[in-house]
Amino acid sequence: MNDRITPPVLEELDADECLRLISPGGVGRVGFNTPTGPAVLPVNYTMLGKAVLFRTAFGGPMDEDLSTGIKGVEFKIAFEVDEFDSVSREGWSVLVRGAAHRISSEEELAALSDSTVEPWAGGERRLYIRITPTQLTGRRIHH
Repeated sequence: MNDRITPPVLEELDADECLRLISPGGVGRVGFNTPTGPAVLPVNYTMLGKAVLFRTAFGGPMDEDLSTGIKGVEFKIAFEVDEFDSVSREGWSVLVRGAAHRISSEEELAALSDSTVEPWAGGERRLYIRITPTQLTGRRIHH
């Protein structure tokens, strides 16, 4: 019997594999700059084509800090999803970078009627934000 542990392999993932991994939706983390420094907050998300969609509260941190106040100008943010097994020391991570598009027009909101993203947090979560990837990267560690 060989007691040697197989060394880990770090694999770079292509965009198609990244999208496949995050396509079921679930929980991810939004990273963005605030006036007091960087912030990372968990959100429930779903996929809308190749875009990430999540809901948050009007008046909350993402409402205030992701609004430029200038029509057509959007902040660039990061969105991360991962899955890991601490026992086997294996897992993957996907990083989506893109603009935080606040969905506000009646046409855009109507197009979301079939989209189901249910936040775990209570209260009103009627501000929809979509991230269309400008950069999509991922890594997988396995043995």
